[in-house]
Amino acid sequence: MQIFNIVIAGVGGQGVLMASKVLAESALASNLDVKQNEVHGMAQRGGSVISFVRIGDKINSPVVMPGSADLLISFEPLEALRYIHYLKPGGRLVYNKVSINPSTVAAGLAVYPDDVEQQIAALCAEAKGLDALSIAREAGNGKAVNMVMVGTVMQHLPLKEEIITEVVKQISQNKGVEVNLKALAGGAAA
Repeated sequence: MQIFNIVIAGVGGQGVLMASKVLAESALASNLDVKQNEVHGMAQRGGSVISFVRIGDKINSPVVMPGSADLLISFEPLEALRYIHYLKPGGRLVYNKVSINPSTVAAGLAVYPDDVEQQIAALCAEAKGLDALSIAREAGNGKAVNMVMVGTVMQHLPLKEEIITEVVKQISQNKGVEVNLKALAGGAAA
């Protein structure tokens, strides 16, 4: 199998690392090689979080190089714009339309762009935005945005949906498993 590169971006506390873990564990359960890498930085304070997941028969490095990602999953529009340069030509972007003001905006040091979605559309023909927060709330918990986003991209992954579902069950360990599975299904339906 050819190497499949995924970049997951968001804000600290949104579950980027959990989504990354689900994809990496699903690749392992599919008998594929996988490498995962993450940068938390100021994640605990609402800062930017980025994670790389590389899936294939043989992966040597965990780092996705700019211009080589098949898929960018972003939990926030500005984070999609911040990391869109990782996508390869023809790569897909799926992003949550619900914005979260970064600390610089909250402090009045910067302004959140009004046209962020237009900028995304201009840079990526294969961009799809959705209100993942509403879907997560319908599933029973607004914190399940990460599982909504995983569900949304399942059909574009080199992984079987039933394996991803089983991994979500295992990782949830009976804590929120029903909500996570509903969020996954809600994302897939979106």
